[in-house]
Amino acid sequence: MTPDAFAPPQGGWTRVSSRLGAARRFVSLAIAIPATAAVALAAAFLASSVAAIAVVLLGAVAVAVALVLVERQWRAIGYAERAEDLLVVRGVVFRQLVVVPYGRMQFVDVKAGPLDRRFGVASVQLHTASAATDASIPGLTPEEAARLRDRLAALGEAHAAGL
Repeated sequence: MTPDAFAPPQGGWTRVSSRLGAARRFVSLAIAIPATAAVALAAAFLASSVAAIAVVLLGAVAVAVALVLVERQWRAIGYAERAEDLLVVRGVVFRQLVVVPYGRMQFVDVKAGPLDRRFGVASVQLHTASAATDASIPGLTPEEAARLRDRLAALGEAHAAGL
């Protein structure tokens, strides 16, 4: 049996806030409901009321599937702070594990747009010398984002001092 590359490290994954799930559900509904209503209205004018009902039913199924996917996606995001590096995992179908050595970090961003602030979440973005590194952790509470920012910045400075 081969070891699982995505197995939790010793101590397990730290999961993001459930507020991220609420924010993503809100965005899904804010897009899906008006879009379904607009298409159903167009179907009613251009075809028939039966077509409009079919569009509404199809829209309801699409919304239900989207809500299930959103739930699984935010639950799949996690991170782990280890002695020499930070691990970030995400994805349900296409899993991704990013390992960022503290000594390679150049700077750390904390971001929160209007919707993020409304739902009480922020994202931490790690920047390294490699442009291909995408180590971001969405859905952190503002307090956890500030703590992680300060810790990662301090660890980055300490590990880069030996270079």
